[in-house]
Amino acid sequence: MLTDTKLRGMKPKATVYRQADANGLCIEVRPTGAKLWRYRYRYNGKASMAPLGQYPAVSLSEARTERDRLRGLLNGGANPTTVARIERAAKVEQADNTFGAIASELLEKRTREGLGMGSVKREKRLIEKDLAGIATLPINVITASMLLRELRKLEKRGVVETAHRAKAHAGLVFRYAIATGRAVTDPSAALSGALEQRQKRHFASVTEPARIGALLRALHGYEGSSVVQAALKLAPLVFVRPGELRQARWADVDLDGAEWRYTATKTGTPHIVPLSSQAVSLMQDLHLLTGRGEFLFPGIRSARRPMSENTINAALRYLGFDGDTMTGHGFRAMARTVLDEVLGYRPDYIEHQLAHAVRDPNGRAYNRTAHLPERRKMMQGWADYLDTLRVGAKVVSISQKQIG
Repeated sequence: MLTDTKLRGMKPKATVYRQADANGLCIEVRPTGAKLWRYRYRYNGKASMAPLGQYPAVSLSEARTERDRLRGLLNGGANPTTVARIERAAKVEQADNTFGAIASELLEKRTREGLGMGSVKREKRLIEKDLAGIATLPINVITASMLLRELRKLEKRGVVETAHRAKAHAGLVFRYAIATGRAVTDPSAALSGALEQRQKRHFASVTEPARIGALLRALHGYEGSSVVQAALKLAPLVFVRPGELRQARWADVDLDGAEWRYTATKTGTPHIVPLSSQAVSLMQDLHLLTGRGEFLFPGIRSARRPMSENTINAALRYLGFDGDTMTGHGFRAMARTVLDEVLGYRPDYIEHQLAHAVRDPNGRAYNRTAHLPERRKMMQGWADYLDTLRVGAKVVSISQKQIG
């Protein structure tokens, strides 16, 4: 019979050797010094061995318990080696179905599709730190209360915004698991209203017409790369979300029809951006530079990936606009404010063009073509107005709202 003292005293030799315990259990000592538990038995008259793990990670008492379990399977007519192989495969499959494994798989997919490095780092942190408490659990056993318990930890730390971001990302992972057949429900959907309300955050923006003119002149005077120049000039004309602009694909742009069609990132719905003549002209010039590739604004290191998510903001900082004055997202606030308060366009036209969720009186979501003719006129009117501001013509302040 083996003891821990004997096991610790067993030294490696030039060749593998084994020492028996009892009832088929033995320890195998390798020249490397590794000590491996084996269960020796006969099945259908043929000698076999089943691995039981490595000493001391698997103790003597644990090895004997596992041996007794396998002996019971053998007495019941099963082949212990076959059973052990099936159990190992099940453990591997279960590991692949954990929340963390599926979240990592989704992140790899999104990275291949062009997710920026900043977003990759944030999502890794959400998976590995903020949602670590459920990362090792099979995704189909996670309940709403289990997810809420993890989110409450973030609330207690005072990072309410992170808690909401973690909830949203968890929902993304659950929906991906549903789509790939590894889950049937999204527990995050049941947590609506369960978290503390986050403070409303407004993106820094320039909304006073005179200051918009100065901003536009600065954008047109940018002396960096031609691709970034085009992005800076196009951003105020289309006022889409920054990620949608930098990931714009030529396949989605119809210059002859003056339209850009894509799926809005926030709502997941098809969206149409009517292109003003100024936007079309910018894109035509840009097509000469990047039209052979996939993206309008390819990255510096690789044309197969879009521009970095920090490029626009970095250019704005270079031009002297700090984060409290203007951001890439601020072009949306600028358009929303001025189109309504200065140019007097209907709010529902503006909301449609911002790709916000707008519903009809019966609660149904409007489709992407809603008010499209009016939106075309609005986008051209907006581009013409921006040109007027840029060249320094007399402008109307927000306090002097005009309807047109």
